[in-house]
Amino acid sequence: MAKQRQRQGGDAVAPQDLSSAVRSLLWSGALLGIGVAGMLDEVVFHQLLRWHNFYIHTTLDWRIVSDGLFHAFSSLVLLLAAWRLWRQPRLHNRSDEARVLVAGTLLGAGGFNFYDGTIQHKLLRLHPIREGVANQLPYDLVWNMVAFAVFLAGWWLWRNVQARQA
Repeated sequence: MAKQRQRQGGDAVAPQDLSSAVRSLLWSGALLGIGVAGMLDEVVFHQLLRWHNFYIHTTLDWRIVSDGLFHAFSSLVLLLAAWRLWRQPRLHNRSDEARVLVAGTLLGAGGFNFYDGTIQHKLLRLHPIREGVANQLPYDLVWNMVAFAVFLAGWWLWRNVQARQA
């Protein structure tokens, strides 16, 4: 019965299960960050600004299909994060719970965008950050610096949460 209430978020986590609950919440936050970063990329850079598509080396129709697949992926990651958060048992300290979730979200969003900027943009050359400009370097630098700063903010917050629990 207690396990069933835990799944519904009604009970707090027993002290011996705290570290696994914290890690689970961190992973849920990371999935949330990946989903949010993907959705913001899709909506802002693909649709509103029309700077690029997910895959540019094809026809316009297939560019739109690739954007749709990327949008579906982002939506599924957000749904998975929401499901995990719904099933997540509550921690004893609400401020620590919020910090862990924010740290995971920042780690996920920053890590995803840094991966996107280095692997997808540069290594695989799926798309540049902004098509049609002669000098991509400023866009690459800003994209990756912001992504790395968001990731570092998440790492810093996570380290502070760990120090508080020690």
